[in-house]
Parts: sequence; structure tokens; C-alpha cells
Amino acid sequence: MRCDHTPAWQNLKAHAAQSISFDLRTAFAQDAHRASSLSQTAPHVFADLSKNHLDAATEALLQELARQTGLSEHRDAMFRGEHINTTEDRAVMHWLLRQPEGSLTGELAKPLAQVHATLQTMLAYAETIRADAQITDVVNIGIGGSDLGPQMAVVALQDFVIEGKRFHFVSNVDGHELAAVLKGLKAEHTLFLIASKTFTTLETMTNARSALGWFQAQGGSDVARHFAALTTNVAAATDFGITTTFGFWDWVGGRYSLWSAIGLPVAIAIGAKGFRDLLAGAHAMDQHFQTAPLVQNLPVRLGLLDVWYRNFLNYTSRSIAPYHSALRRVPAYLQQLEMESNGKQVDRNGHALPYGTSPVLWGEPGTNGQHAYFQMLHQGTDVVPLEFIAVKKPTHSLKDHHELLLANVIAQAQALMLGQADEGGHKHFPGNRPSTFLLLDELTPTSFGALIALQEHRVFVSGAVWGINSFDQWGVELGKVLAKDIHARMASGDVTGLDPSTAALLASMNAMR
Repeated sequence: MRCDHTPAWQNLKAHAAQSISFDLRTAFAQDAHRASSLSQTAPHVFADLSKNHLDAATEALLQELARQTGLSEHRDAMFRGEHINTTEDRAVMHWLLRQPEGSLTGELAKPLAQVHATLQTMLAYAETIRADAQITDVVNIGIGGSDLGPQMAVVALQDFVIEGKRFHFVSNVDGHELAAVLKGLKAEHTLFLIASKTFTTLETMTNARSALGWFQAQGGSDVARHFAALTTNVAAATDFGITTTFGFWDWVGGRYSLWSAIGLPVAIAIGAKGFRDLLAGAHAMDQHFQTAPLVQNLPVRLGLLDVWYRNFLNYTSRSIAPYHSALRRVPAYLQQLEMESNGKQVDRNGHALPYGTSPVLWGEPGTNGQHAYFQMLHQGTDVVPLEFIAVKKPTHSLKDHHELLLANVIAQAQALMLGQADEGGHKHFPGNRPSTFLLLDELTPTSFGALIALQEHRVFVSGAVWGINSFDQWGVELGKVLAKDIHARMASGDVTGLDPSTAALLASMNAMR
């Protein structure tokens, strides 16, 4: 049953109307156990939900909504390999990429064996590159999930990255990006990884051809040694001159592909053991999501909280504030994960939705954000739930830095909640601003894998409750199709059939060129 047709939805609407005066300060004063009852531990992640506009009654109603919309059944269908991506008639099995070898029977045993065969070959290649002193620079050319995921992971796990090699990520078709990377490289010391499932993605192949041209102009001749492809289109890669390819499957969505061959730059950076640890952390969260009761299932609780905020309290965005510089690419990754997955206006049957879906995600690392957009979070007219991510133990030995960092993140959560009274107005902080606090003991491949899998499943939960297909991305396609037409017209100058605004812009561009 679609969420807005359930009794629980109507009960939540009534409850939200009664909760309009909810105040976190009062809630803590009335419940001495609030901090503990709204906190929990999941694999490698501690979550404090107590500073959210949430109480036991709200959670109970949200849990009932999950039951009435068939959340558990939809989750179990995914883990059975059913084709829950209905618009593309595909299974959704990125979770299989981190499933231990030989752990499944029946119809899933064969694809799991294929996963591990590919993984073993990929990791062996990664170790070969790690041992090759001549290769000092690895350039990953991809876009979307073929860029954001591995880039985020290499940055996040920088303390585990092999010495003597540098990692670069090129995604934008804007040639300034590729040119800036190539400026500091030498052909004989560079490995290019071309990441494109179809080997036809416009941005990726434009950059790949330019990289090949640069390589040859620099005297490079052994394309097979200096280029590898992460693709299912082996024929196209071969035509390009590439002989080393690693594929993946149509049940791996781009924004969920970090765990597949798309993760090759990560495997080269942190090694085979590190990559297996990354998979193990994600698998631990998979098991938690699959087996924990809904009331103590962290992805479920976070996903339902997102529904509560979006549809009943009308909070339209969420800010991500990682208080660890190595997690600085996490907000960008989560933007794609959530907004591409759940930025939909029709349900799984193609019917228009009368309620909101994905919030807008945005953010920057703390403490930088405190000196920028936190002003709006504290004193602005919109209430924006904030999600803090912090790590207990640093990997550096610089005195006082980490203590100051953690003091700031705790203080910001406190300040958002408590506020500050000021009769003059300008120094008045209203407080009662909601936040979630996610805490890792250490930032390791294992804990990082668990954190990202948590976010994947959280997006699944809200999408399942909304009754949408979280695993297609048709909204990405239209602009790409139109760009091909515009590109052809730039040479001819033909504006026939274009709307007046587009025709004027094209004419202006051509005049300047």
C-alpha cells in the first residue's frame, strides 16, 4: 500500500499537528533517559538521535508506517535478488558485491561466484600496480558513481594509501580539469583507468580520448600497459587499445558501484586487504539492516526520520557536516546517492505523487562550515536538520587539534539545541534546531565501509516507504540527449526548431567563438 493511503500516514499527520510546539529542551527535561533511549550502536557506528524532533510516540507511528507500506518485504525482496528495479527490469544487488565467498546457495550462488572471481582478478591486478615502481600516478576517468565513490574513498582512507603513488580523479568534460591533472604527469609513469559501464559515456570518453592523445604525444606507445578499463563493453575497450578490463553487472547501479570493479583505484590505493576490509564493514551493516528488529535497525530509524522531516514537519533539506577532513567528499557523494535515488515525482506504477520525496542534501566539513553556512543553521528562518559525522581517534600526533575538533562538533550540536536568549535580538539563537550525531571509533576501511552502507540502506528505506523506484535515474538522460543536438548545431549554427531562448544562447556562443 502506498504510504499516503495507509492509516499510519493519517495518524502521523494528526500527530505532527499536535507536535508543532515540540521543544528539545523540554523533551530532555521531561525524560532523563532520552539520550540513551534515542541512541544506539550498529556495526562500527554509534548514532545519537536524541537531538531530533522525535519521541517514542513518533517513532512508534513511523514504525507502523514501515509495516503498513511493506518495508520489510521490500527489503527481503532485494536480498533475494528479485527485480525491484521495475522500470529497468533489474535486480538490485550491490550488497552481493560484499557478500562473503560461498555464503549463499540457490540462484544467488552463481552470481556470487562470479563476483568473487572478478574481485580476485581485480585485486591481483591492483597488487601488481602497487608493486610497480614505474607507475607513480593513477588517473581515474569517470563521472557520477564512477568518480564520486572511489574518489571519496581514496580521500577518506588517505592514511592507508600506499606511499609513492598519487591518485587523480577526472570527471568534468570541462577540459580545464583534465589539463590541470596532465600538466604534472609523465606518460611513462602514469596509469589511466577508464571507468564507464557502456564505454560510451560522453564526458568519460571525451576525457579518455584526450588522455590517449596526450599519452601518445608524450611519446607513450604501450597503451595496453598504461590504460585499463572498468566496463562491460570489452569490444569497445579493445578498439581503444585496452586489453585489461574488469566488468560488473547490470544489477549494480552507478551510485552503488564503489564495491565493484569501479573500486579499482581504491584497491590500488589501500591494497587487497584494505579493500576486503572495506567490503567486510559494508557487509556487517548489510546483515544489521537485514536482521535487526525494525525498532533497533539504524538504517530503518534514519530513513523513517527522513520521511518524518520531509513529509510531516516540512523540512526540505538536510546538511551534512563531517568533522574529519578526510571525509570532505562525503557530502558530494551523499548528494548523488540520495537525490539521484529518491528525486522522483511518480511512484513505482508511474502515478504522480502528492507528497515530497528526496530532500536537498548539502554540506561542508567542520569546522569550515561553522565560519560559513552555520550562521543560517543557527539563526536563519528555515529549520535545516544537520547530520554530524565525527571520529573519536585521530591518526596524527599534532597536539590539541583533535580535541579542539571534537569540542567544536559537540558544542555545535549543543548550541543548535539549546540556543541563547537575547532581548536585543541580534544575538538571539532560537535553539530547538535538530541534529543527528554519527560517531566512529576510528576511520578505517572497515568502519568507512559500514558508514557508507548505512547511508545506502537509509536511502532504500525512505524510497520504499514513498513507494518509488530508488534505482533508476531517467532524470539524468534528457539533458544528455539534448546536449548532443546542441553540440551538432554549434558547428552549423543552425537554430531551426529551437525555442527562442536556446536559439539566442546558441547564437551568442557561436558569435563569441
